[in-house]
Amino acid sequence: MSRYLCHDQPQLSELETSVVDWRPGRVRLDRSPFYPGGGGQLADRGHLSWRNGDVSITGFEAEADGLWHLLSANDEIDGAIKVRIDQPFRELMSELHTLSHVVNNFVFEEFGGALVTGVQMAEDGSFRIDFDLPGADNDRLRGMVDEINDALRQDFPVRQEYLSEEAVGSEPGLIRSKAVTPPPQPDGTIRIVDIVGLDRQACGGTHLFHTGLARSIRILKVENKGRQNRRLRVGIADLFND
Repeated sequence: MSRYLCHDQPQLSELETSVVDWRPGRVRLDRSPFYPGGGGQLADRGHLSWRNGDVSITGFEAEADGLWHLLSANDEIDGAIKVRIDQPFRELMSELHTLSHVVNNFVFEEFGGALVTGVQMAEDGSFRIDFDLPGADNDRLRGMVDEINDALRQDFPVRQEYLSEEAVGSEPGLIRSKAVTPPPQPDGTIRIVDIVGLDRQACGGTHLFHTGLARSIRILKVENKGRQNRRLRVGIADLFND
């Protein structure tokens, strides 16, 4: 399977392509702009149009032969087709993913390299992020919100690069998850998302082009999840202003 087009051309929201393979309720495409989900980020949503109709894309399944697009109908699809992403939803997920990296950075730096034990983004404009933080002061976690919002306003650029597994292993801090590592690309490299001057870590998701595009956050809740786990629920402030 080749690299995701959404990594190299994240601004691409629709394109014309062709069918490589079709089965009832699913299709494999020659080119696809969709992000299929992973790392706590919800999969893209969108539509597929062809000469005989239009169907919703309801999900994705990655197999050795490529990415299958799951469809809302079983119609046979052939010929030239157009696919288009639900761009507002993609932008929200990209914003949440960038925000999660900024929050991650502050916790990582403040609490001695605390690792992430889970992340999940939601369509309401919030996300939860869990850390391995035994004995952490929850008030200290809540108190980081002003620093995080100040950092967002500094408008750090967000870039990507690809490093060998050896290079990733030799640079401390690139792997932030306690249990999960982003899968290697087809050429064996690992994608690194670099919020230049602030944060740098392995990641397979979509992101904003710079942090100034993100809205300010609120820390909605801090919970103890077992003896070692701390869960932060974080929301975009404009959407959670009660």
